[in-house]
Amino acid sequence: MKILHLTPGTGTFHCGSCLRDVALVKALRACGHDAMIVPLYLPLVTDGDDANPDTFGTEIKAEGQPVRVGGVGLFLQQKFPWFKFMPQFVRCLLDHPALLRWVSRRMGLTGARDLGEMTVGSLLGEKSPQWAEWGKLVRWVGEECRPDVVVLSNSLLCGLAPALSQLGLPVVCSLQGEDAFLDTLIEPYRTQAWDLLNQSTRTVTRFVAPSQFYANTMSRRMGVEMVKISVIYNGLNFEAYASERRDPIQPTIGYLARMIHGKGLTTLVEAFIQIANRGHVPELRLRIGGAATPSDEACIGGLKRSLAAAGLSERVSWEPNLSFEDKVKFLHGISVFSVPATCGEAFGLYVIEAQGCGIPVVQPRHGAFPELLEITQGGLLCEPDDPVSLANSLEEILLHHKLQEQLGATGRRHTLEAFSAVRMGVEFEKMLEKLLAGWGSAA
Repeated sequence: MKILHLTPGTGTFHCGSCLRDVALVKALRACGHDAMIVPLYLPLVTDGDDANPDTFGTEIKAEGQPVRVGGVGLFLQQKFPWFKFMPQFVRCLLDHPALLRWVSRRMGLTGARDLGEMTVGSLLGEKSPQWAEWGKLVRWVGEECRPDVVVLSNSLLCGLAPALSQLGLPVVCSLQGEDAFLDTLIEPYRTQAWDLLNQSTRTVTRFVAPSQFYANTMSRRMGVEMVKISVIYNGLNFEAYASERRDPIQPTIGYLARMIHGKGLTTLVEAFIQIANRGHVPELRLRIGGAATPSDEACIGGLKRSLAAAGLSERVSWEPNLSFEDKVKFLHGISVFSVPATCGEAFGLYVIEAQGCGIPVVQPRHGAFPELLEITQGGLLCEPDDPVSLANSLEEILLHHKLQEQLGATGRRHTLEAFSAVRMGVEFEKMLEKLLAGWGSAA
């Protein structure tokens, strides 16, 4: 089976969707399929160890794949319709990885209106000002790549689905938390984007949700029947997370996600200040790691001022944009983990990353978190957006070492069983085989 996976890259920092997609493609190749991941917008940033074909059958690193549709070219096409008449060599230069990585370091500097226009433009499909760029990708798929099936990393790429289906190809679309992004767009773009997404879903053959919670959510919001959605839990290659586990000298809370309010960083800092002020956990430390862009500086600066006012600045370390190797060391150097996201997460890959390293977690009682922790039995739930409830649960784990060890060991065992890349690949393979069998019959 020839499988083409289209994945938006981030350029300079690790992203959960990218790690999941690369793990999936590698698992499908291990099952004997010709699977290829192709980056869009910006270059991929992965763990650097996942093989990927340049053309079907040839191994290279996933990070070495050329970006088929560059974010700079798309932006210029959206803003200036005459851009499509620019010489090809100019457009190729704009897709150079060095330029795209430079642009990615300035992510967040785009205005809210530009972000809305770009999102709506991508969902408009062949009616979009961007189609001169997207059309090149569709032609490449039909004339050179010629896969058996195309997999879209998320539903924001659904503007491609009608054109891809016209090539006679089944289109599978993963669902990875797009609702949280779409809901932050300013009007009229938020409403327009949801309307266009609902229209484009008609040409998607199958959706894949990472949790039952998110399948239910997006079925309702996209107007898609549940029979058209498969639930396949995300998985990772946990061998890449293998490292010697050492308890930190001081009790340490860890956070590893983008440094923004929406991921619950404000709630966690407030909970940390409360625990420190109680004095039951002497010398408590907080390590904050994850992606940080220029647009996140205001949030980070405000939290640093709050910590300084509480006299706790010296107990907190800020570790932005870690390499994959440093991320693994980070996880093995904390006592308990929490990313108390303010919205209902579709999955929360960071939860299984932490639990795969034997770290107990504390997560809010909403989104997919209750579903995940019911499976792993490796953590505690707290009330959403409640620093006191979060502080109580974190303190319970920090004060009771047997509970900490039990949750860590149990969570790791169940995580390795339920959320491995191998298991994800096998389930995805079965779904594709069933889909293609039905597709052949329909044809």
